[in-house]
Amino acid sequence: MLKTAYCNGQVYTGTLPLVSAFLVEGNKVICIGSDEEVLRAAGADAEKVDLQGRFAIASFNDSHMHLLAYGDALTEAKLNEHTGSLADMVSYLKEFESEHPHCDGAWLQGRGWNQDYFSDVNRMPVRQDLDQVSTDVPVVAVRACGHILCVNSKALELIGVNDDTPDPEGGAIGHDENGHLSGIFSDNAMDLYVYPRIPVPDKAKIKEMIKAACRQLNRYGVTSSQTDDYCKFRAVPWSVVNEAYKELEESGDLTVRVYEQSNFTTLRELRKFVEAGCKTGAGTDKFRIGPLKMLGDGALGARTAYLSRPYADDPSTQGYPLFDQQTFDEMIGYANENDMQVAVHAIGDGCLDMVLDAYEKAFARHPREDHRCGIVHCQISRPDQLKRIADMHLHVYMQSIFLNYDIRMVEQRVGKELASTSYAWKTLKNMGVSVSNGTDCPVELPDALACMQCGVTRKTLDETMGPYLPDEAFSVQEILDSYTIRSAEASFEEHVKGKLAKGYFADFVVLGKNPFDVPKETIQDIPVVATFMDGRKVYGNL
Repeated sequence: MLKTAYCNGQVYTGTLPLVSAFLVEGNKVICIGSDEEVLRAAGADAEKVDLQGRFAIASFNDSHMHLLAYGDALTEAKLNEHTGSLADMVSYLKEFESEHPHCDGAWLQGRGWNQDYFSDVNRMPVRQDLDQVSTDVPVVAVRACGHILCVNSKALELIGVNDDTPDPEGGAIGHDENGHLSGIFSDNAMDLYVYPRIPVPDKAKIKEMIKAACRQLNRYGVTSSQTDDYCKFRAVPWSVVNEAYKELEESGDLTVRVYEQSNFTTLRELRKFVEAGCKTGAGTDKFRIGPLKMLGDGALGARTAYLSRPYADDPSTQGYPLFDQQTFDEMIGYANENDMQVAVHAIGDGCLDMVLDAYEKAFARHPREDHRCGIVHCQISRPDQLKRIADMHLHVYMQSIFLNYDIRMVEQRVGKELASTSYAWKTLKNMGVSVSNGTDCPVELPDALACMQCGVTRKTLDETMGPYLPDEAFSVQEILDSYTIRSAEASFEEHVKGKLAKGYFADFVVLGKNPFDVPKETIQDIPVVATFMDGRKVYGNL
């Protein structure tokens, strides 16, 4: 089997100091050390690659994102690029509609707006705004967080709700000051009323979406994705999504290792999944079943995250949980009893209370030494909750890129007291909690380096705001580990990936600059030169 020696580099192995070289045979690293040591082990017939002093590290592992949703978003209107004003968003959607004619029941879809960035109005878009785009084609515009959306009047006609339609549990239907439908839906109301009306893709289209998303992840140095896919198209059976991944693996077109965060909303669905043999760890090193994933509450920017007290900037609401306590208890308890890992989205501290209570009950009934269960996001928190997380040995999936936006509004939303103990990921790490990193893409781009920059600066990417709670900043080494070693721990894979080390997968990324040497504020500007998975180049020109 051909060996390839990568020499004359700056190689991070998971510990310091850096070394200069490593040797790959097949899909594994078989030697790491100095140039002399590696070349001696390589032998005369090995291929030799000069890294020219560049930095090499285990490729990045996004520990929470939505790969399929990102692939879908790549085909939609990119509202994140036109969210400076509502007028610009509407104008862009008009242009997008004219360039992408919709017919045969297709909807015009876009994602990425954020009302906090609108310079011309101080509100969310409503149906009358989207009616300017089209009155004949149904239009849906999803907020960046994915927890709230707006539709036009044509879409409302197809959806079939009226002014008197009740809000579902864990969701809301928006109304204007006169009690008429505004076109806004949030959380469970989106799943119940809007998404079932949008035509869903077949398996072939799903495979194209996955491939497109993987190509983009590779460009950012990412070759592992812990992804919540089943919730994107609820009408598509989870088995079809699994088949799409497996077929891509068999054809050699899956260039990202996938650990499926399996999203279910009822105990009945979860039972069927488990009884079909889909438990944590089932699968291959390319596509594997991960935890039960539950969506506990909404988002802070949309004020749908569930707080333990009313929002400081809107005392009429404290958000809402998407499940009641009994459902949390039943589903987490069932998963735990069946040796499934669990990962629950919890942004508000009110939701976090409910999730921690459910975990405590589950572990009391069925103790497990190495459950790797965790909290996704873990944003708004209190000191008592941080202690409970550490005491239960939970994993925390942070998204340090969220600081880029949330710094602008966290104190305004939750008040000074709660803001002073939130996004406390370094505190958790210092308490012994394994804290991994990711982007929640397509909420944010899967830009690992930009994400890591926010984690070490605690500032916005443009340096205009922050640092927010600077004592919570990670060191450069800690933030690199959060995207490699710690993310591998989230999927029970720290013995096969997350490091450039002997016996590990040859999944690595070569960067144009050394993150340890550049100013922290420029980490996002480091170029990704090449990305490798299984020793095979999947992006770049090295």
